[in-house]
Amino acid sequence: MDILWFVYKRKTLLFPSLIANLQASLQVTKRDMEGSFSSHFLAALIIFLSFTSCANLSSAARPAAEKASTEFIRTSCGTTTYPKLCYTSLSAHASVIQTSPKLLADTALAVTLSTARSTSSLMSKMVQSHGLKPREVAAMHDCVEELSDSVDQLRKAVGEMTQIKGSNFGLMMNDIQTWVSAALTDENTCTDGFAGNAMNGNLKTTVRARVVNMAHMTSNALGLINSYASLHN
Repeated sequence: MDILWFVYKRKTLLFPSLIANLQASLQVTKRDMEGSFSSHFLAALIIFLSFTSCANLSSAARPAAEKASTEFIRTSCGTTTYPKLCYTSLSAHASVIQTSPKLLADTALAVTLSTARSTSSLMSKMVQSHGLKPREVAAMHDCVEELSDSVDQLRKAVGEMTQIKGSNFGLMMNDIQTWVSAALTDENTCTDGFAGNAMNGNLKTTVRARVVNMAHMTSNALGLINSYASLHN
């Protein structure tokens, strides 16, 4: 940010000077053209090259910041239960996360909530499928209910994270951890309903794949939230 501000200041200060010098060059008399134009043009050229150098510096700083952010995400995800999933789901948001534990936890929660909503929506559609056995229909209804509860818990956690303040940090963080833990329990309860051999193979595979992925993301989000909370203990 300091570099970008520096470039901006140089731009606002130097470009008027550049224009003034060029105007002066054009206004010289024919008699002074050879000497005066050369001196003005040289001054303008030096100023322009100085600005270009600053602009290149700011461009070079951006990749460095992005690299620092992705490495921060990789290192932080290394402490979670499912580090590969953690990194792949969050690295695309490196420009938002930067190197902030708070923004990392915020983003992990938001991404998890988005996944939970899409999974819950899919399960609601699948329960309407024809040809399901009574046992499968019952399990699907239970799963839809559990996932709806999970989405609600995650939604409350996301909302609380945006409101968290220093004076009430401990109490608010405890609520967030409780809600995310409850969401994870709901997700695991859903997958438990599809255990055993009584279920349709394709249905069980589809449901478990989606819900297990959702549960793993929730677990990772909880881990990153716990890491963020530990910084304030």
